[in-house]
Amino acid sequence: MIFFQLFVTFFQIGLFGFGGGYGMLSLIQHETVEHYHWLSSSDFTDIVAISQMTPGPIGINSATYCGYTAITNAGYSVPMGILGSATATFALVLPSLILMILISKMFMRYMHHRSIESMFQGLRPAVVGLLAAATLLLMTRDNFSTPIENPWQFGISCLLFASAFVGVYLMKINPIRMICYCAVAGLILLY
Repeated sequence: MIFFQLFVTFFQIGLFGFGGGYGMLSLIQHETVEHYHWLSSSDFTDIVAISQMTPGPIGINSATYCGYTAITNAGYSVPMGILGSATATFALVLPSLILMILISKMFMRYMHHRSIESMFQGLRPAVVGLLAAATLLLMTRDNFSTPIENPWQFGISCLLFASAFVGVYLMKINPIRMICYCAVAGLILLY
């Protein structure tokens, strides 16, 4: 039963996850943590961190890790967890594969129609909203602490957040370098 739910859930996320992997994070978090309770909030935060550090698209990496973790948290064995990874990953990719085949056949023929152009103009703000939601979902106590619980960690976390934003957005520092800089700073300041 859980494999079917996993497939349907990630198929729906793949179908409605406009904006790429980061846009899907809020949908993945809602379904796996809040709706089905397959993962805890800290599990999901760890999965996002691992997904960002490993090669490949973050949405697919997150689905792979979520599938494995959901199955193993349900009490199944490691081989079944691997099957859960494959199920979630395949389900997430399947809608994109189907849609891209259909769109590539139809888009060239109808790309200059007013309705198609309007549809894409309407999707752009939705993508920005999904990305903003993913950002806000990751601004949790697990990632930042609180000023009352641990003021030092909270202050350093906010400083690293602001530094990463300024470094990548304003100073145009390569995001991979920025991740490495923040990892070293976190290791030095929070260890």
